[in-house]
Amino acid sequence: MNENKAQHPDYTANDLDILNSGSWGFDSEDESSDSASEASPASVREHNPWDKEASEPTAEQEVQAENQPSRVELQPGGIKAAIEAILAVADVPVSAREFSAALIVSERAIETALDQLYREYNGYDDGETVHEPRGFELRRIAGGWRLYARQDFSPWVGRFVGGAQSSKLSRAALETLAVIAYQQPATRSYVAQVRGVNVDAAIRNLKARGLITETVPDEKGITQYITTDTLLEKLGLESLDQLPALAPYLPDVDQVASDPELTTT
Repeated sequence: MNENKAQHPDYTANDLDILNSGSWGFDSEDESSDSASEASPASVREHNPWDKEASEPTAEQEVQAENQPSRVELQPGGIKAAIEAILAVADVPVSAREFSAALIVSERAIETALDQLYREYNGYDDGETVHEPRGFELRRIAGGWRLYARQDFSPWVGRFVGGAQSSKLSRAALETLAVIAYQQPATRSYVAQVRGVNVDAAIRNLKARGLITETVPDEKGITQYITTDTLLEKLGLESLDQLPALAPYLPDVDQVASDPELTTT
């Protein structure tokens, strides 16, 4: 509708009504029926929440909603505490846009709060007091934000979760994953030729863990595999561009097909 509405694409008219009124707008049944019986047809139509034209916020209402505190800001801890609450239950990275839609605040307010949390978790010196870092840290992963145990405490965290040793990937699975990560999209036969062994079991293992997935077949109709965002989360990376530059050491598909020493016997 206008510039303010463009900043809040996920906001509905009812969301803005919540911000403006300071309540959810649900009166008791008796009060609703009494007011309805006393109001004229015109006034009833004007306040009908199901009437799109009547409930559409005006430019003045949107400006007021932008400038005044939202309901979450009035809670103890405000936006920062609300973000922490969401991060505590999120099992995937959460983007600023998703925070904005859930908390009914602007993305600018979300980004400001995230910057403050990032600084607080990592520790800082304000000139008067040295604020030590927390045992966890906020990382930007796969286009969103997620809490991780601080790397400095990995030896002790590792001792605590020592029972998860059996969940580690085998060497065969790791090698298969590396080939796909650097040469994706890659077919099963290509990975097998690079490794020189059958990779069926490793492919099934990686798919079951959600680390790879099937993508568009190649020109011959053969299934190809790519890595998923889950791999980025596990590695703590924003994108595959942050992987170590090892791709030049892997042979190209054409080289594998033409070199008998790289083919499976």
